[in-house]
Amino acid sequence: MKFKTFIWFVGPSLFLMLLFIALPLYAVLMGSFQVTQPVMQTVEVESCSAGFLTQSCTTEIRTIPVLDEETGEMLTTTEWVGWLSYERVLEPQRAWDAITSLNYGALMQIDFWAALRFTLMFTFITLPLVIGVGLAIALAVNNAAKSIRGPIIFISLLPFIITPVIGSLSIYWLFVGDGILTRGIENLLDRDIAMFAQAWTIELLMLFYRVWHVAPFAFVIFYAGLQTVNQDTLESAIIDGATRWDRLKYVIIPHLMPLIIFIALIHLMDSYRVFDEIVGFRAEAHVISLQYLTFDFLQPDDAGNRAFSRASASSMLTMVGIVILLIPLLRRTWRDHKGSSH
Repeated sequence: MKFKTFIWFVGPSLFLMLLFIALPLYAVLMGSFQVTQPVMQTVEVESCSAGFLTQSCTTEIRTIPVLDEETGEMLTTTEWVGWLSYERVLEPQRAWDAITSLNYGALMQIDFWAALRFTLMFTFITLPLVIGVGLAIALAVNNAAKSIRGPIIFISLLPFIITPVIGSLSIYWLFVGDGILTRGIENLLDRDIAMFAQAWTIELLMLFYRVWHVAPFAFVIFYAGLQTVNQDTLESAIIDGATRWDRLKYVIIPHLMPLIIFIALIHLMDSYRVFDEIVGFRAEAHVISLQYLTFDFLQPDDAGNRAFSRASASSMLTMVGIVILLIPLLRRTWRDHKGSSH
């Protein structure tokens, strides 16, 4: 392909990526090193009480924002603060003191480290479950009779079709205090059940929901990959006396390994940004994720201010975490690509 043709082919994509990805990312990066604050001024205010003959007046000093004389909007100033926002998010000295004193509870009192603990736990537990359940469903459908494959595929895809927030709310309503399943478990065990009173039960429900919701995606990919398995190799393995497990271990899984890496890449990026479950299960009082921490920084405080700089720093730290998680898989993919090219 000529270079000019190549540029015309990829130029629009590069321009859109620069406009909608690179520039916003640069703005977030710069925002993490800057703090924008309202310009304040100190004024003397005199307040007098109503009186018929005499009035009692008091004078106090107040700090109020400076307003633009023409627009009436609050004036702000932006200051370069370097790594200050990252230090406020990470709280390194407080975290180091907790680590050196082996005080796990004190470490979890810092929002970032508590969010990182839940995010990593959520990511690494759901990853093998999504791959395993998706592969199991794909194998079951592939070995089922052709007449029932269509209905099974349709039913298997239903959880993936449901909007994440609606799906998590549905699970929440099933297990809330007067939910159907909660009432059934209470009648079965003859005791009161409060699924949303402890953090570990909420985390368990969120793990279940994520696997239930994402496993159909893995199933579709694996089912498509199973259609490309070399049947001659499988028949040769059967003739050689290979069991069903041996065929799965030595023929099918190596064949599907590129798809397993692909699903792992997608799932790592998606689950590390877990947010819908926190909102759907209303779990922010017990557990938060890194993505929710960024959202929380953007919520206005009592004075109406938003911590944009800390939100930007939290976003950049989340992105760095995703890159670190993806490095081993990307290195393996690059190594396999180089090996296959020789």
